Amino acid sequence: MIPHLASRIAEALSEVHQIRAIFLGGSHGTGTADAYSDIDFVIVTEAGLTDDIAALWRDTLSDLGQLVLWRDRSVAPTLINAILAPDIRVDALVLQPDQLGRHTQDGVQVLLDRDALYDTLPPTPPAPQRDIRRHAYQFEEFIRILALLPLVVGRQEFINGVTGLTHLRRLLIDLLIAEAGIPYRGGALVLNPRLTPAQRRLLTDLPPLIPTRDGVIEAHRAYAAAYLPRARAFAKAEGIDWPAAFEEATLTNLENTLGLTIY
Repeated sequence: MIPHLASRIAEALSEVHQIRAIFLGGSHGTGTADAYSDIDFVIVTEAGLTDDIAALWRDTLSDLGQLVLWRDRSVAPTLINAILAPDIRVDALVLQPDQLGRHTQDGVQVLLDRDALYDTLPPTPPAPQRDIRRHAYQFEEFIRILALLPLVVGRQEFINGVTGLTHLRRLLIDLLIAEAGIPYRGGALVLNPRLTPAQRRLLTDLPPLIPTRDGVIEAHRAYAAAYLPRARAFAKAEGIDWPAAFEEATLTNLENTLGLTIY
């Protein structure tokens, strides 16, 4: 299905002189796609994404099926999101030739390449760099959300407590991904290959998020016990300052107000 659709799109656009190249990107570009992957196109034009190119892209997709979603540059200045019925998700990133810098040869598949632009791409991406400021912010953010637990319990805002726990879960997952350091270039909705088996067991063994007093308290305790020691060890290994005073004040307050000991 996907190769056929991609070839039809390339054929339909091959006579448009302004379009200099069409690549398959995303998981199809890296060869990691599965039956649930969306289709990411990287389209190179002389002037980038113009209204004329957007209209041409819409007409091309409409010829292939019923267009049930169309978002023209609502996410990023050069991105169009579309869905063809029943659920064929198609993203198009439209760039000028000099905007291809972050793409690599092992991340795209060539459908059309008038100017041999593929040959100008680096073979592979550079080694990822640690984002120390991002990690430092996330450490503080986890403790900040954890520190709201007495408020949640005092106001009996247990639904909001579950919402807070979803943020803690996301921060824990981000930490585990950084901790594992497994190279992966698939989509944002693919998690399993980025974690070790032990990390996946840790996540599946955490208590369910139940909007009751006991449920919210127990889940906060479990998430904090899973996150804080690992985050502290990660910070030490990466040379990131750990917010020790903030952590200590928060844990002391949880014990004094709720009788809650994390570990």
